Amino acid sequence: MGRVLPAWCWVLCCWGCVAPKGPQAAGHPFVGSPGNITGARGLMGALRCELQVQGEPPEVTWLRDGQVLELADSTQTQVPLGEDGQDDWKVVSQLRISSLQLSDAGWYQCAVVLGRKTFVSQPGYVGLEGLPYFLEEPEDRTVAANTPFNLSCQAQGPPEPVDLLWLQDAVSLAATVDHSAQHILRVPGLNKTASFSCEAHNAKGVTTSRTATITVLPQRPRDLHLVSSQPTELEVAWTPGLSGIYPLTHCTLQAVLSDDGVGTWLGEPDPPEEPLTLQASVPPHQLRLGKLHPHTPYHIRVACVSSQGPSPWTHWLPVETPEGVPLGPPENVSAMRNGSQALVHWQEPRAPLQGTLLGYRLAYRGQDTPEVLMDVGLRREVTLELRGDGSVPNLTVCVAAYTAAGDGPWSLPVPLVLWRPGQGQPIHQLVSEPPVPAFSWPWWYVLLGAVVAAACVLILALFLVHRRKKETRYGEVFEPTMERGELVVRYRVRKSYSRRTTEATLNSLGISEELKEKLRDVMVDRHKVALGKTLGEGEFGAVMEGQLNQDDSILKVAVKTMKIAICTRSELEDFLSEAVCMKEFDHPNVMRLIGVCFQGSEREGFPAPVVILPFMKHGDLHSFLLYSRLGDQPVFLPTQMLVKFMADIASGMEYLSTKRFIHRDLAARNCMLNENMSVCVADFGLSKKIYNGDYYRQGRIAKMPVKWIAIESLADRVYTSKSDVVCPDVPVLGAKPPRPAEFCRASGRSGEHAEGPAPCPGARRNPLCQHG
Repeated sequence: MGRVLPAWCWVLCCWGCVAPKGPQAAGHPFVGSPGNITGARGLMGALRCELQVQGEPPEVTWLRDGQVLELADSTQTQVPLGEDGQDDWKVVSQLRISSLQLSDAGWYQCAVVLGRKTFVSQPGYVGLEGLPYFLEEPEDRTVAANTPFNLSCQAQGPPEPVDLLWLQDAVSLAATVDHSAQHILRVPGLNKTASFSCEAHNAKGVTTSRTATITVLPQRPRDLHLVSSQPTELEVAWTPGLSGIYPLTHCTLQAVLSDDGVGTWLGEPDPPEEPLTLQASVPPHQLRLGKLHPHTPYHIRVACVSSQGPSPWTHWLPVETPEGVPLGPPENVSAMRNGSQALVHWQEPRAPLQGTLLGYRLAYRGQDTPEVLMDVGLRREVTLELRGDGSVPNLTVCVAAYTAAGDGPWSLPVPLVLWRPGQGQPIHQLVSEPPVPAFSWPWWYVLLGAVVAAACVLILALFLVHRRKKETRYGEVFEPTMERGELVVRYRVRKSYSRRTTEATLNSLGISEELKEKLRDVMVDRHKVALGKTLGEGEFGAVMEGQLNQDDSILKVAVKTMKIAICTRSELEDFLSEAVCMKEFDHPNVMRLIGVCFQGSEREGFPAPVVILPFMKHGDLHSFLLYSRLGDQPVFLPTQMLVKFMADIASGMEYLSTKRFIHRDLAARNCMLNENMSVCVADFGLSKKIYNGDYYRQGRIAKMPVKWIAIESLADRVYTSKSDVVCPDVPVLGAKPPRPAEFCRASGRSGEHAEGPAPCPGARRNPLCQHG
């Protein structure tokens, strides 16, 4: 009892030659005109016309809507019909359309020129009808919490009209959502990350767009302001924005120095120089910045972070640290008395002023006299008029600098020095500088560097001596032989170690030469594969998430490994044979092979194989169907989606049949579902390639999945591409087939039918029970 693929999944090819209706006009050469084609986008079609002429066969030209097709993919066949010297010819022209597109629709005709007359065939119409085609799909994006945004989705037929249905987290949106423009979805705001997709419906079925992930980030913080300020510290605070259901983990504050060109980059996302960056745990939403320059303008901004990512930065806020007092006293203070006058001289402080210098304060006092305080402005030399004859005992002078913030430290008191005739210059006392030490800091640096260099030379010498001793130790055994003048072996420690080559790895596996040759074409460097979390694990191996480092990108892949410690060599060869058979496949609905590598060392026996496959986001189809029915949140799968799943499987199996492969284990558990909700046929452990004939006969008894095998294959152990057309667990949402192997044989002979499966709705149960 063979099964056939759905006719609409095969290549659409129209060989309809419509004979002209009614009597042909006298001398009209066309005896067959193009037929009509109505097909889906991407399928192949063909048109044909036929004519009979006498004399030299003419060249047939194809027209579409009256215009000549200059680049038409056409073939022309000429067959002589004449007998006994008659010059009659039959000309057949075929136009091939490799992939139907919207631009191919129209009326097609054939035209020939005989003599000086042009003859045109009857027209044939090519129409395009199929599932909707997406012109625009929703894209991934990030939005602030509770902030409105729009998503776009647009599809077209034919046939028209095309209706769009939006889904959020795989659930149809309520009717309250604004659908004023059908391809624009206006979302008032989200408080958690969600996924959106749209379905396009027309008379032919439904198409699902890609799934767009909308990541909800915190809103921009508000009301960034200065709380308090000190010469080297600023304390700022802000109000956090909404972050949805995700609490804020921390906030980041950046500060940069303001300059004359600060206005040119305030609108840029990043400042031109490396900013001072600080992080603060929240709450409280407040942070103190330290180690700043006094009396200096800054610009600051802040952003807050949740588990979903950072919020936008606030706008730059200009702030300024206040002035501080000078950190040191004036330098080189000196005082000289000449009669009733005293000359006091000093230099500007060497320590930072922490502001704008406004002037100096000078104070002097005697032993029994009160202190006199003077503001001398910005002068650095002052003449004092002493009272009386100037005989004030033990007179001392000190000086301090001041800014708007206050006075700095005072210099040490300096006594007046009596000026004598012939004394050229006054005597200066360096009150702020300590005596010069015996060894200054630069000398310590030089000494420390010399010690480190000597230590490095000593370590290098010890290493060379040790290596030389190790290299010659083996030769000491031959010293007596060398003394007698005999030849000896010179031994030297190897300086490099070669890695196991690909050829040596394959030779160590003990597999056939044919399999080795196939593996050489798909080998991948193991160091380019990084393994991640385990996606699934079985008795003999596991499937892990991984990343493949390519030349210009990193590809997310699925890595299939084998537990080599518990597997035999024959099981290893079967595992590799299954992998290399996939290298011949190149179809969107058939799992393809990316590469094979090996991991392990020589101490572990032969290395373990690693098969690299494309990453399938939704896993196997069987689990997806089960979760939609029995998960924590069951999801309704429309019949159109299930039909699309089976159509994808049919397309992949048709491709395998053209490659002369039979699968023998076609079930939903062996079909994978990618991120675009397209199904790929996988798991070729029981597949066979047919080299001669059109069937495969199983010679020996082996373990087979009897619930998923066609009845004729159970009875005769004969497998063909038609016996692969079994996929009962898709329409019943992953339920097991209701019939064991014995009942399958009995029903095949008696004509009885099993009861419809429980999870299957009536609209799907009746066809299964009638034709199952």
